Amino acid sequence: MSKTLGTISRGIKAPIIKEGDNLVETIVKCVLEAASENNFTLHDRDVVAVKESIVARAQGNYANVQDIADDVKSKFPADSEIGVIFPILSRNRFAIALRGIALGAKKIILMLSYPSDEVGNHLITAEQLIDSGVNPYADILSEADFRKHFGYEKHIFTGVDYIKYYKEIITEAGAEAEIIFANNPTAILNYTKNVICADIHTRKLTKEKLVKAGANKVFGLDNILSDSVNNSGFNPEYGVLGFNKATEDRIKLFPRNCDIFVREVAAAFLKKTGKKIEVMIYGDGAFKDPVGFIWELADPVVSPAFTSGLTGTTNEIKLKYFADNEFSELSGDALESAIFERIKNKKDDLKGDMAAEGTTPRYLTDLLGSLADLTSGSGDKGTPIVLVQGYFDNYSN
Repeated sequence: MSKTLGTISRGIKAPIIKEGDNLVETIVKCVLEAASENNFTLHDRDVVAVKESIVARAQGNYANVQDIADDVKSKFPADSEIGVIFPILSRNRFAIALRGIALGAKKIILMLSYPSDEVGNHLITAEQLIDSGVNPYADILSEADFRKHFGYEKHIFTGVDYIKYYKEIITEAGAEAEIIFANNPTAILNYTKNVICADIHTRKLTKEKLVKAGANKVFGLDNILSDSVNNSGFNPEYGVLGFNKATEDRIKLFPRNCDIFVREVAAAFLKKTGKKIEVMIYGDGAFKDPVGFIWELADPVVSPAFTSGLTGTTNEIKLKYFADNEFSELSGDALESAIFERIKNKKDDLKGDMAAEGTTPRYLTDLLGSLADLTSGSGDKGTPIVLVQGYFDNYSN
């Protein structure tokens, strides 16, 4: 334990993982080789975070567009007109699912929220919406209405006109396409009673509203491929939520049996090192981009599984609060000693206590998963394993 360092996050390089690889063995080997090569040691309560994508890849948890189509056909009457509502704007995270849904339907009424999707991808700016005089809480816009008010906007980062892009995906799959814009989920019932809710974090409430309003068939993306179709991969809890594009016709689903996996990794580290390492699987972090306003979390959760030592929220006192208030007359060793004692004697639960004001308690796995996601990135760093050390240390240690 260092006297001069706090939390350290290290991206650990790993080989390209393929289906059937022994991922538990690979993770332990990669971390131990990194420790040896870079002259650091492991400690109890170090955290090893593993990217969800390599877990799913090792499991072979893949599905094809046709699998999605066949599941949609099994859930709705033949030649259905299906409303697909509140999808995120993403080539990687939704477009292939839309193609599969369209292959299983006669017509798709795609309802987009505005001015942005659920995770902050904007079709238009807030300023454009205000200037238009459109009421986003009440107005239902056709595609022609939307174009009349806002023209042809492209995404700030991807340069894609998602309205045009999604419409082409539907028609190329052989279905009729109609695009509408609304923020009340029940607006779709003016067009069809058969609905797929494509939202991620608000899906439960959206489904409930539609059922109460008289919808006929209501499913979410979490209900599609929740079981295997045509011997495909599946996820019993999240369905196709959290998928990533693998090829133009294939997706990699969110991993399953994750609780078993993290326990196996922790047990392997204990056997090899004698250290009680905490292990978690992480996907997208939960943080907001200040330029594009995108809230990163397109996965259903930051962490689908973690060992028991990562349960709960942070419980920290605000050092500057005590330095400026209770201990404002102290300095040097006396101030340090007083702070040490205050940390050591803090309550187990500081909720509502002024001592914790400004620390904003969050779930440990949301913070650690976001740190891991920022460390590993989503491109070519090649570090799908992240070792976090010193996270549970504080100023008094």
